[in-house]
Amino acid sequence: VLPGGHPASAHLHVTRTVCRRAERLIVELASHEGEHVSEGAVAYVNRLSDFFFVASRWANAWSGAGDVLWVPGKTRGA
Repeated sequence: VLPGGHPASAHLHVTRTVCRRAERLIVELASHEGEHVSEGAVAYVNRLSDFFFVASRWANAWSGAGDVLWVPGKTRGA
C-alpha cells in the first residue's frame, strides 16, 4: 500500500512516517549509556505507527477512494 488516495489518508501516512522517525530516535536514545527508555514507550510508539497505517486504509475505504497499491516493475502514475 502506497501513500495516497483520499487526502485524509495521505495525511495519516505522513503522520505514520513522523511516528516511525520518532520511534527510530527513541531506540537510538535508548542505546546510549545512562539513558533510560522504557520498553513500554518503544512498544507504544510502534503500535501507534501501526494504528496510523490502519487508519489511513480505513480513510480510503470510507471515502471510496481505495488504496494505492504497489505494483512491482511499474512506475507510480504511469
